[in-house]
Amino acid sequence: MTALADRLEWGLLPAVPVPFRGPTMDRDAQRGYARWMASQAVAGVAVWSHTGRGPHLSAEDRRDVLEAWREAMPGRIVVAGARDITMAIDARRGHADALLAFPQRQDPVAYHRRLGRELPVLAFYLYEAAGGVAYDDATLHAILDLPEVVGIKVATLDSVMTYQRIAAVLRSHPDKLLVTGEDRFLGYSVMLGARAALIGMGAALPDLQAELLRSWAERDFSRFVELSELCDRLAQVTFIDPMEGYIRRMLWAAAADGALPPEACDDPWGPALPEIERAAVDAMVRSARAARA
Repeated sequence: MTALADRLEWGLLPAVPVPFRGPTMDRDAQRGYARWMASQAVAGVAVWSHTGRGPHLSAEDRRDVLEAWREAMPGRIVVAGARDITMAIDARRGHADALLAFPQRQDPVAYHRRLGRELPVLAFYLYEAAGGVAYDDATLHAILDLPEVVGIKVATLDSVMTYQRIAAVLRSHPDKLLVTGEDRFLGYSVMLGARAALIGMGAALPDLQAELLRSWAERDFSRFVELSELCDRLAQVTFIDPMEGYIRRMLWAAAADGALPPEACDDPWGPALPEIERAAVDAMVRSARAARA
C-alpha cells in the first residue's frame, strides 16, 4: 500500500460543503469552518467534490476554498475533486495531496492515468443520477491496475448490490483502498471492506463517524452498532429527496453542530427546502450530541 493509502486507512475525510450567503461565498465562515474541522478527529477533508460544488465554483473561489483548508490542516490530507486536467493542475499548485477523479465516460483509464501525472488519484464510482458512470468490472480492474490510483471511492446512494459488486472487485487489488461514500448505509459499507470514508455526511458530527471507523478497526462491535444507528438517523434527515438538497441540509447540520453561522447555509445550485426540514436536521444533531454526552 502507498504512503498516502496508509495515511487514509481507517480515516474519515468529510466532503465539505462551501458556506454561502445568497449567491456569495462567505469566506470568513469558510475559514472558521476549516479551523473547526481541524479540531476534529478527521484524517483530512475533500474539497471541490460534488458536496463542495467544485465544478460550479469559479476558479478564484476554488483557489480560496483549497487555500483555507490547506492552511487549517497543514499536517492532514486534502483531496481535491477534479473533472479535467485544469482542475488537477490547480489542485497540485494549491498543494492538495490527492485528486478525486470525477467519473469519465470516454476512455476512463487514460483519463485516470493523465490525472495521475499531477497527483495520486482516488477513482470515483458515482451513481448515474448524480452524473456518475456505471463502470463495469473490466473497467474497474483496469483503473485499479494503474499505479497512480491509490483506491476508489464508491457512492451508489442506495444500491447495495452495486456496492457488493465493487467490493468484490477490490478483493483482487489488495494494495488498493476501498473508500466508502455511502452515507445511507455507512456501517454496512465498512463491514463489506471499506477501510476509509469520504462522505458528505462528515460535514457535521465528524467525531461520531470517525469513531465508527475506529470501532470497526478495533473490533469494538457493540460501539460500532451504536454509532451506525446514530449515523443512519442523521442520513435519514439529510440524504433524502430531493437529493440535491443534501448539500444545504449538511450546511444546516454543520451550523447546528457549531461549525458555521446559521446564516451561512445557502447553496446557490440546490433546490429550495422547507423550514420544517431544517428543524428536523437541527433536532437530529441535538439528539446525537445528547447521546454522545
